[in-house]
Amino acid sequence: MEFFIEIIKNYSSGVLVYTFYLLLINVLTFIIMGIDKRKAMKNQWRVKEFTFMVLALLGGAIGIILAMVIFHHKNSKKKFYYGIPILYIMNKIISVILYNYLF
Repeated sequence: MEFFIEIIKNYSSGVLVYTFYLLLINVLTFIIMGIDKRKAMKNQWRVKEFTFMVLALLGGAIGIILAMVIFHHKNSKKKFYYGIPILYIMNKIISVILYNYLF
């Protein structure tokens, strides 16, 4: 445990907040994709695709990619198959810019 505390002490609070934000948005997005898959199997009300795109744009692209692989959900949709990896690349570019120039 002391090892993690020493690592955390070396980073600024901005980096820690941003990292926590990314972790939270990706876990939330992953869970929402799982819920949508379950609802799709039961022919119930679904989450809008626009919602997933916005979540991916806000940093949750890796959560959607993991959910697509694990739940086999939205794989046949070209919007997701090509769009989400592009948003993931955009997320990484934004992260590099934030880490290098703002933090």
